[in-house]
Amino acid sequence: MSSLVLYNYFRSSTSYRTRIALHHKGLPFEYKAVSLLKGEQHSAEYRKLNPAGGVPTLVHDGKVIPDSYAIIEYLEEVFPQNPLLPKDPFTRARVREVCQIITAFMHPMGNLKLQQYLEAKAGYQQPQKEEWVQHWTMQGLTSLEIILKDFAGKYCFGDQVTMADLFLIPQIVTCQRFHVDTSKYPLLMKIFDNCQKLQAFHKAHPFRQSDTPPDMRIAD
Repeated sequence: MSSLVLYNYFRSSTSYRTRIALHHKGLPFEYKAVSLLKGEQHSAEYRKLNPAGGVPTLVHDGKVIPDSYAIIEYLEEVFPQNPLLPKDPFTRARVREVCQIITAFMHPMGNLKLQQYLEAKAGYQQPQKEEWVQHWTMQGLTSLEIILKDFAGKYCFGDQVTMADLFLIPQIVTCQRFHVDTSKYPLLMKIFDNCQKLQAFHKAHPFRQSDTPPDMRIAD
């Protein structure tokens, strides 16, 4: 049996999307917590695995794969069960488009490193950080609401879960954390609600992980 070890952090949206992928494909894995708040991502030991110091990092039978996008694409190729990419090249490209909007444009705005920089260099307090995240992520949400009108069913692309759903749901959770008014995006929230009913998304939720602080944990 393959050995899968995931170095990740409960609240990291990139870790979250990777956990969804593993659960969706029915792949058991060892959970290795890396506390971003304690700075464990900067340790020499972890930097040997992931020179960028990001999470998550997957180790599969001794092979190291950093970065959630690379990990999920790798899982799709190595473990083809319960596929996350459609067969049609056009639709597959549009799924990746949605993933790129989230991972390249939206996700960095709420990233811990950026938030810490805004506080240290610009003196931002929490209300200003929230305003920053709201300004940028709402642009992304508006784009996604328009794009997915042409493709959505129960989920982002029809009635089968794709990579787009894995990227969207953690991003919405991050938006809610920063008090973004997600009610302006009814299609995205319909998809969000539908995904919450699925076991893979349920098990991967940040507040159901082994490193979730006790005061943040929610029932399994």
